Amino acid sequence: MRVRLQKYLADCGVCSRRKAEELIAGGRVYVNEQIAEIGMSVDIAQDEVVLDGRYVKPASKRIWIMLNKPEGYITSAKDEFGRKTVLDLLHGVDERVFPVGRLDYDTSGLLLLTNDGELANKLVHPSYNVEKVYLVSVRRAPSAEALMALQNGIEMGGRTTRPARINIICKDGGLVKVEIAIKEGRNRIVRRMFAAVGHKVIALERLSLGGLTLGNIEKGSFRYLSETEIFGLTSTPS
Repeated sequence: MRVRLQKYLADCGVCSRRKAEELIAGGRVYVNEQIAEIGMSVDIAQDEVVLDGRYVKPASKRIWIMLNKPEGYITSAKDEFGRKTVLDLLHGVDERVFPVGRLDYDTSGLLLLTNDGELANKLVHPSYNVEKVYLVSVRRAPSAEALMALQNGIEMGGRTTRPARINIICKDGGLVKVEIAIKEGRNRIVRRMFAAVGHKVIALERLSLGGLTLGNIEKGSFRYLSETEIFGLTSTPS
């Protein structure tokens, strides 16, 4: 059976398909001792695929982990500047997993990690409309006009953000907490949306993704998803 190389890498739990394309373009992947090219296919049973000098083989077991990411960790497998990564928090996890999407260095909350490249690609791809809910802390309550703009969509970068659900939760210690549910995946999109209506985000936490919620997982801790929860992700409406 032959499959596209980027799909093979994703299915092996190396990374998402998008990241796989970057690895191939960067000359880090070899097939049968020849440098790989984007778009090529491989025979699962016969071809030898090597990434950074290590053989890449299909994952034997599907792993999904829910982490409550603290601030001060980057969403990456490693960092050239020596900063702490989310993988540093996965004590006792022997399987190779990668983050599904990203949370900024200064953002906390729900982050999924997996070796299931196919489903991970579905969750991060904008066409699948996966909902993410965030708790946003700002200095003052947004005006009715600002809330309406956030809800209906804001133009940025030549594109208008998709409609969002938004609700002011409470005032806490001089900050106003706002809950917003979006179906966007662009970089730092929540902070950019609030900046567009005149509010600097002081703290940002992701509460849920695709129907999953953190529950009682403490910051810096994680748990494995159940088969029922994994099935729920595969059934996420598009």
